[in-house]
Amino acid sequence: MPVSEPGDARGPVLLGPHQTRAPGRGPVHLVWSLRGRGRDLDAAVVRLAPGTDLGQDAGAGHGLLLTVLAGEGELRLDGAAFPLAPGALAWLPARTAHALRAGDQGLTYTTAHRRPAPADTGAGEPACLLDRLCPECGHLTATREDRFCAHCGHALTETEDAPGAG
Repeated sequence: MPVSEPGDARGPVLLGPHQTRAPGRGPVHLVWSLRGRGRDLDAAVVRLAPGTDLGQDAGAGHGLLLTVLAGEGELRLDGAAFPLAPGALAWLPARTAHALRAGDQGLTYTTAHRRPAPADTGAGEPACLLDRLCPECGHLTATREDRFCAHCGHALTETEDAPGAG
């Protein structure tokens, strides 16, 4: 079976350590994401710069699998901090509030979750999706609750580390 190019969902995708450990640009860098309309899974490799704190996320309407590839940091759940290091795996059921913080080496991790089904409004006309467009690259986010663009990594909501937050 042939291997697909990174980002192509038509076949298996293999990324080497030189790709997943790539240095990031800015506090949050989307190293890779699965793309393609026919996929049933959203997956990404994300690199947080040293000290980046994503703050509290209320959790999406689907479960999330997180696996650490490189670096170190912590996952905070309900006030408790859990150390993250290469090989650590976390399963967060739907709507699990959580926060991530990268340590002094930064943090590179994968995320995977079920791709949300398209909304069926039954009204005949598509709902306005302008609030789901990334202002940086114009990519449509998967849900209104997304905090970072899956295409370019741009922060979609202000966090304590985002410029102008405060």
